[in-house]
Amino acid sequence: MIKKLTFILLAASCMQSMYSQNTEKNEKFLENKTLFEELTNVKKKQDKFNLFLNMQGSFDANFRNGFEEGAFKMRQLRIEAKGNLNNWLSYRYRQRLNRSNDSSGNIDNLPTSIDIAGIGVKLEKGFSIFAGKQCTAYGGIEFDLNPIEIYEYSDMIENMSNFMTGLNIGYDINAHQQLNLQILDSRNGSFNKTYGVENAEDELPTIESGKLPLVYTLNWNGNFNDIFKTRWSASIMNEAKDKYLYYYAFGNELNLDKFNMFLDFMYSKESIDRKGIMTGITGSMEGHNASNVGYFSMVTKLNYRFLPKWNVFVKGMYETASVYKANGPYESGKYRTAWGYQGGVEFYPMGDDNLHLFMTGTGRAYNLTEKAKAFDVFAENTGRLSVGFVYKIPLF
Repeated sequence: MIKKLTFILLAASCMQSMYSQNTEKNEKFLENKTLFEELTNVKKKQDKFNLFLNMQGSFDANFRNGFEEGAFKMRQLRIEAKGNLNNWLSYRYRQRLNRSNDSSGNIDNLPTSIDIAGIGVKLEKGFSIFAGKQCTAYGGIEFDLNPIEIYEYSDMIENMSNFMTGLNIGYDINAHQQLNLQILDSRNGSFNKTYGVENAEDELPTIESGKLPLVYTLNWNGNFNDIFKTRWSASIMNEAKDKYLYYYAFGNELNLDKFNMFLDFMYSKESIDRKGIMTGITGSMEGHNASNVGYFSMVTKLNYRFLPKWNVFVKGMYETASVYKANGPYESGKYRTAWGYQGGVEFYPMGDDNLHLFMTGTGRAYNLTEKAKAFDVFAENTGRLSVGFVYKIPLF
């Protein structure tokens, strides 16, 4: 009897020990570990292969002149692999799993589902290069964030081509200042599709593709004691033969303990309407998108981490669409003003930034000038309430 009782007590003690260990393990699930390490209990000892799954999903209630629709939506789903093969050679690959893989007609023979696919090389004296498909080195703090962190982009960024193929040359001035010179293809798709070119068989094209359809960007990233950060850029893009786009972006970020904010300014001057917003208002011109258009955008966001696992934020957007030089039926001046506003709360249950739950409210309002109304167009205000999650899962 004593032996049986002793055995039962020992077994109960072992079960309690195992339960305590499992409980502690569950409380620290994926803390500074990948899913592979968690499942195999084998610590990864090298940095040659890292695999992530980037997700943002939510239930959205959409409003347009009242309640319009409610549905679940996976806005972002991207697989990402990157690593350092040695002290001078690295690679990175990222692809969207919820976008078409059709690359037919694309200038770089890659589908737009692929964001990044290339290799990086560290050179001497602070120089580095990255060759392949990559994110454009445009300025702006929001532009540089992981897309899963963005609940609503400005019209400027939403309608830009942000991932293109080419070469980036970087130079670290010091540990806190960096310059980048980037040369990329100026588009993903065909010339006709990008600029809405439509010509009858017996008509000569009113615009022709240039022989070097490239975009050149000079970028400066600055860090001042981790309190104030900058991301500024200037770009020139060959849109077509003798047609150019000039783009300037100035991103500024402020970090003060629990408080963080950024303020981005962007301006795009386009010989041919690349964003398509003005073309949507005024219509095509001579078989292609509208001409001589300008876009201005100002975006700001304020975060307050009032508790270690809780963050509250507000965001505002102000944007204009104009014609900077009269042409054909289009007078010069402003045609549209757009406002965006957003507020929300985020909860980080694991204490880090990999997983967080959110609840947000987003609104967009538009005002058309008399110049725009002359084209018999109208714009509806919209709204959205969202509840969802953001998770960058470290798979390996």
